[in-house]
Amino acid sequence: MANRHILGIYLVLLLAGPAMSASSETEYFAVFMEGKKVGFAIQSRVVADSTSSPRAEGKVTTTVKVSITISRADVPVTLDWSKTSIETTDGEPLGFETVQKLGTMAMKITGTVNKQGKVYVTTHSMGSEKKNEVEWPSGAVMAEGVRLLTLKKGLKEGTQYSVKIFDPVELQAIDAQIRIGPKQNVDLLGRVVTLTKVTTAYNIPDAGEIISTSYVDNDLRDQKALMFLARLHIELVACTKEFALGENDVFEVLDKMFLASPKPLGDVQTAKSITYHISPKPRAENLAVPSGDNQKVQRFKDGRIIVTVEPVVTPTGVKFPYKGTDPTILQATKPTRFVQSDRKEIIDLARQAVGRTGDAGEAVRKIEAFVARYVENKSLSVGYASAAEVAASRQGDCTEFAVLTAAMCRAVGIPSQVVTGVAYVKDFAGFQGFGGHAWTQAYIGDRWVGIDAAFNSAGRGGYGPGHIALAVGNGDPEGFFKLVNTMGQFKIDMVIVNK
Repeated sequence: MANRHILGIYLVLLLAGPAMSASSETEYFAVFMEGKKVGFAIQSRVVADSTSSPRAEGKVTTTVKVSITISRADVPVTLDWSKTSIETTDGEPLGFETVQKLGTMAMKITGTVNKQGKVYVTTHSMGSEKKNEVEWPSGAVMAEGVRLLTLKKGLKEGTQYSVKIFDPVELQAIDAQIRIGPKQNVDLLGRVVTLTKVTTAYNIPDAGEIISTSYVDNDLRDQKALMFLARLHIELVACTKEFALGENDVFEVLDKMFLASPKPLGDVQTAKSITYHISPKPRAENLAVPSGDNQKVQRFKDGRIIVTVEPVVTPTGVKFPYKGTDPTILQATKPTRFVQSDRKEIIDLARQAVGRTGDAGEAVRKIEAFVARYVENKSLSVGYASAAEVAASRQGDCTEFAVLTAAMCRAVGIPSQVVTGVAYVKDFAGFQGFGGHAWTQAYIGDRWVGIDAAFNSAGRGGYGPGHIALAVGNGDPEGFFKLVNTMGQFKIDMVIVNK
């Protein structure tokens, strides 16, 4: 089962890096989850002058590094990220770099911004690189731009303003609303300091709102930050370098990705359909639950949601590759950063799995069975791997099964998407209920068909009515942030199994 709280934490930490004073300096923070120290964050800000490189003069470089170690079913995994923003002293964007090391896998994205607002992006992964060009989001700023705006607005209680923060991973702007609160006495690891409360609401596209509460000193530097992600309480506290980089506690997160079932459901694979009555929690009235070929969603004025999951029957006699013109379906045939369907090793695996069949439905089932066997080491030690990385390592959990399945489908011209949501299990590492999960869907004929190589591999029968989809995408890790955020926003009140 997927366990992706950390991906959401990464996004918020890198977007909301602590503000810093005008001088060059480095700040250290300890990261806590549920009161246990799990890692550190470091932010540095360097203003280049004439004594450094002449080409760098007038540039401000801000770097945030985050490292967290968590445990999943007693399997430790360390996840590292860094983000560097390069701007003028006026806050104009010049370039950026972000590095993600999720377990054993690493990816680097670099970008430069020209005066015409063109962004030239290079993605480096597994010894290869891809280049593309996008437009800079109008009005978006990075670290120095946020710092300058914060200085301009000040710390008067009641002050409110908005800002667009550039996300270098998704290459888009995140809307944030900031409100200045009162001064409060705040405990900083036993040291009580008077600080100003600052609340920031991040509006994450397709995932809803995340609230971060910071406490800043008179120089506008963060000293403490709090946020809730799903059922997890996360804190960053300014501290000494020695404490930040010191020993961590063991923190088990697996239980945070499970939802209780109102009753034991038995073998859900034998059901024709299952109907779920869902209640959003306060402030989650706009909970996003997609309706599609495999699940129908009813919404009521009081916020209640009824989801009926009835897997479609796989069509027969459909040829591939896809020859249609629907832009959404065509998009699902293209390679992406994590679903590299154009890589030779992926194409070779797909052809090996499919063999000589010309039927799309049969091909998809062969790919599902192939991936179920191919991933030999069902390991929770992988933070998040791309399809090409899974093809090389042959290890991972449900997310790795899902991205490899999607990539192999696309490699032979069958449109596919990665689905994130929850799925019912009678037992997983001692847990029973609905666990965070990832699977794949493939477009065959005129419908999306669910496939689950991870469940197939574990002897759970593959995709079935025990799966509730919460988001659909291209397999990027940000999709799991949406899952994590959504999971904390509802509970399942009633389940009706239709035989």
